[in-house]
Amino acid sequence: MQVITKVAELRRALADVRNADKRIGFVPTMGYLHDGHLALISASRGHCDVTVVSIFVNPTQFGPNEDLSRYPRDFARDEALCRKARVSIIFAPSAEEIYPAQFESFVEPGELAKPLCGAFRPGHFRAVATVVCKLFNMVQPDVAYFGQKDFQQCAVIRRMTVDLNLPIEIVTVPTVREPDGLAMSSRNRYLSPDERGRSLAISRGLFAAAQEFASGERDAATLIALARKHLERVDRLQYLELVDTGTLRIAESPLRYPAVLCVAAYVGSTRLIDNVALSGRHRSQIRK
Repeated sequence: MQVITKVAELRRALADVRNADKRIGFVPTMGYLHDGHLALISASRGHCDVTVVSIFVNPTQFGPNEDLSRYPRDFARDEALCRKARVSIIFAPSAEEIYPAQFESFVEPGELAKPLCGAFRPGHFRAVATVVCKLFNMVQPDVAYFGQKDFQQCAVIRRMTVDLNLPIEIVTVPTVREPDGLAMSSRNRYLSPDERGRSLAISRGLFAAAQEFASGERDAATLIALARKHLERVDRLQYLELVDTGTLRIAESPLRYPAVLCVAAYVGSTRLIDNVALSGRHRSQIRK
């Protein structure tokens, strides 16, 4: 496994891979890896000849009073996990390598970036789209892998890839959860034991709505109300929205097309996000 910090060195290393006509998979991360990241790496290794993992805590996507300074970092641990997972290359650039002096060009996402997290984190998806686009240009992968937990991020990146004619397949890997249902996140380490217990309200609310949907309920307000009852245990519910999977617009009742129930909530001072897809595939829910 190679650990590379410079774009020029990365391009030299991958030139040989392309000349050998090998398929390159890419897993962009902010480090402090967990089983969710390892699932992305496994998916890449299962379909690609070479897997590149980037580890870069992107400063531009953290807003005022967000947790950039205390975001968890442990490169030695990440390196060991990547080596064990048989990653080919770790790309771990500095902020100066990604954003050189006088950097001023950004990718401006559209409507998909406005609702949900976008409504509460101005500029967040602009920063995400920009850094991912830059990483795509640096790695030039055939396939890139993202987790479904960050559903809106996946939608923004997929749209950007299409709009900018980037020759990259975007693969979304199902959310990996702890045995009790909590979605894996690097931020889970911030939770105290009491907060960790109360955070289960998030997945339990989503699962309750999903079960009701599976039983035939198609009224959006009913599904949201069921999830909201469980979410009374969180300290602050930022949003709970049922949206159309393709557009992220508020889903209309009765639900006829695939939708996703998305939540962002604070438990203590930790902001957690999660979602569950509601996409029964009977005739009335398939787009024409």
